[in-house]
Amino acid sequence: MQAKKSKDSSVIMSQVMTPQDANLAGNVHGGVIMKLIDNAAGVVAMRHAQTNVVTASVDRMDFHFPVFIGDLVWFKASVNLVGRTSMEVGVRAEAENLKTREVRHTASAYLTLVALDDNGRPTTTPPLILETEDEIRRNREAAIRRAARLREREAKKQTS
Repeated sequence: MQAKKSKDSSVIMSQVMTPQDANLAGNVHGGVIMKLIDNAAGVVAMRHAQTNVVTASVDRMDFHFPVFIGDLVWFKASVNLVGRTSMEVGVRAEAENLKTREVRHTASAYLTLVALDDNGRPTTTPPLILETEDEIRRNREAAIRRAARLREREAKKQTS
């Protein structure tokens, strides 16, 4: 299996927020942002693994600023870490007020997705090539999050 560069599967997706995305006050629902983050992460994971993927977990979802009707929101997503069958994808959401051109970092998330074979079973993923200092840092931080998830999973097994 040939290793792949993070930049080869990274995406930037954008969407204008409409009234159907928001509550009566004009604030976009957090669930709408979460769905779009999950979509961006899924595209990145599929591009990397070149197979179907499923979201296994959302490690972190932080909302920093609200998003409003009429904002252009874009989602920057890339692979941070690759395991045997899983990948951590980081997603950053930014919203732009199209009238004022003000840009706000509105949300960030780390998602773990699992690559699936044609029978819906986990399958191996290509290794990740890290090229930049930023990619190395994100990979190192993702490895720490993964180790914490594995410790937590093991602790749950022992108490069950």
